[in-house]
Amino acid sequence: MLKKHPKGIMILFFTEMWERFGFYTLMAILVLYMGSEFGWNDSQKGDAYGIFLGLVYFIPLFGGYIGDKIFGQINTVRAGASLMVLGYICLAVSSVENITFFYVGLFLVAFGTGIFKVNISVLVGNLYKDKPQLKDAGFNIFYMGVNVGAMLAPLAATIISAIWGSYNISFWAAAIGMALGIINLQFGVKKLSASDTKSAKDNGNDITTSDIPAAEFRQRIATLSILFIIVIFFWMAFYQNGFALTLFAERSTIVVDWLRPETYQFFNPFFIIVLTPLLLGYFSRLNKVGKEPPTPVKIFIGMLIMGLSMVIMVIASLQGGNDDANNMFPTWLIGTYFVVTLAEILISPMGQSYVSKVAPPKIQGLMMGGWFAATALGSYGSGLLGKFYSDFAHHEYFLILTGLLVFSAGLVLLFMKKLKKFS
Repeated sequence: MLKKHPKGIMILFFTEMWERFGFYTLMAILVLYMGSEFGWNDSQKGDAYGIFLGLVYFIPLFGGYIGDKIFGQINTVRAGASLMVLGYICLAVSSVENITFFYVGLFLVAFGTGIFKVNISVLVGNLYKDKPQLKDAGFNIFYMGVNVGAMLAPLAATIISAIWGSYNISFWAAAIGMALGIINLQFGVKKLSASDTKSAKDNGNDITTSDIPAAEFRQRIATLSILFIIVIFFWMAFYQNGFALTLFAERSTIVVDWLRPETYQFFNPFFIIVLTPLLLGYFSRLNKVGKEPPTPVKIFIGMLIMGLSMVIMVIASLQGGNDDANNMFPTWLIGTYFVVTLAEILISPMGQSYVSKVAPPKIQGLMMGGWFAATALGSYGSGLLGKFYSDFAHHEYFLILTGLLVFSAGLVLLFMKKLKKFS
């Protein structure tokens, strides 16, 4: 599977794996920690959750610029990782008496993640500059690293909570995980230097040069802008995993000793790891016979599937979840995460690959930052909508999300011809 791929992909795989371990350890317990430690209501949690995620995915616009123009991708990734370690330590020592550490920790994690994410994604795309036919597969391999870390994180948080009954210790685990990611990156820097725009330019090999005509340059930016608007609605629904779906697990689902509310976030990355090789194999077979669908078609299908996942939650709510009586079988949430995963595989790595293909080389980091800025708007929207989780009947809440996803799928169809032009 990896023979034809650049050696640097596995360095980025493990660096991202440890970064995601830290981040998703935080995400598994953030809403629960705000409730247990500070006694906040859903509205207060929603504000903090939405602003935090919004910063995480808006800051990449800045991170892409400094990676492109100032420090290079490797140095910016290293700086972001270091800020995250400090942020997790601040969270670990936070408490109701030391709430300032909570706010500082969240900001450092958000800022560090923001400049880290965009630049490591640009490095992945640059690795495949001479092998563009493998770029979709390369981003899927990288995305496996994302989800190995995301899968281990809620398990670690669950074990820590079960043994020590402390969310703060989980924040320490997140800091250790990110430190391991920094060590891994340092050992593999030589394999990545040719993909770093600053290092390559210093060695007389400017990988950002391009002869794209001015009119096409503008068309490419316009096409990506359309995609960014569309995926906002996907992320608004997806990031209910840390809010509405976590609250549904806490309040509406039968309590099982080994299945705590934070544990449910294990299933999404687990299904990613199981399903990604199967989908890659399927698309590879289609490619050999010239029938692999273009990336925009995959994104359209993903939007429809994501809408289906919210329909499942509508039905679960009507079957008793609306009562907040811990009476629903865990299979409702597990089944929802399975369907969410199918959608995510068709949208997230495919979207990043599409940005890497279409973005003009001179502003690739900035355009990848645009992808994450769209994620920022969607994730902030998830928290903004989450403030009203208790104000609606749950089936109404998930029905609103279903409608937004159907609308976004309609936008993909409307602009399909334009989106296909550069794919």
